[in-house]
Amino acid sequence: MLTELLFTRSPRSFKRRFSYCLCIVFFAAHTLVKAEKVPSPPQSTDNFTVRLMNIEAAANETFRYNATLRNPGTTPLVYQLSAAVPAGWMVGFRVQGMPVTALNLTGAKSEELSVEVNPSPNVKPGKYKIPVHAVSSHDTLQLELEAVVKGNYAVTLTTPTGRLSDEVTAGAHQEIHLTVKNTGTLPLKELEHSAQLPPQWTCTFEPAKLQQLNPDASQEVIAKISVPDKTIAGDYAITFNVKSQESNAQAAFRITVKTSLLAGWLGILIILVAIGIVWYLIRKYGRR
Repeated sequence: MLTELLFTRSPRSFKRRFSYCLCIVFFAAHTLVKAEKVPSPPQSTDNFTVRLMNIEAAANETFRYNATLRNPGTTPLVYQLSAAVPAGWMVGFRVQGMPVTALNLTGAKSEELSVEVNPSPNVKPGKYKIPVHAVSSHDTLQLELEAVVKGNYAVTLTTPTGRLSDEVTAGAHQEIHLTVKNTGTLPLKELEHSAQLPPQWTCTFEPAKLQQLNPDASQEVIAKISVPDKTIAGDYAITFNVKSQESNAQAAFRITVKTSLLAGWLGILIILVAIGIVWYLIRKYGRR
């Protein structure tokens, strides 16, 4: 019947009806496609801001960004915090020094938070982008941070032979040769030496301070130890330290203290004298 109507009408009427049908079909298809699309949460950066988005530091330092999160609405919202970092990196969020993973903000309230990023130990120098998200049931806020890794600081402390023990005589002085090496990729400056010693022991270093140590370079340091005269024989522990503003290291050392030969003979002589005095007293007064 529809066919008859279409073909019995005039050509102009047929074209008009055909155009109406096409419009209806296109409108229905457009409505279905639009209905299938899931609206994405609106993204905003005005309510999620950071003071410094680009920070340069060494790989073994913490990249710390100070951000502010604001709820622009009138109803309370819970924002889940997350960040996309390279493999091996660590990221955390802190509010007033306490670690958090989410923030509950009332309407028109803002909160300051710290985003702390720690690169992996073997990261290569370069610039890395770190997207940070704060997601609620109402919206998704995003920040894009940048971490510029310039290298890493590292130092080791040992001896030229690797041996961490030695012997010394009570009342004597002993020189211990130490090796300080820069195992990082950045220069180290103002390296200071120190030692944790038994009571009344003293130690000086030569040189007393290293002004600069370039990457993969090493420097020999002599530790001069003085042991008191009346030190009891035995094993004693010493801890040597090297420290700069960027890195530090320590080495545990064992010192075996021995008594001097003169002290040994003097002790034997005192014992013999005591025995002689006792024998004399027995001979003199024992008969009475």
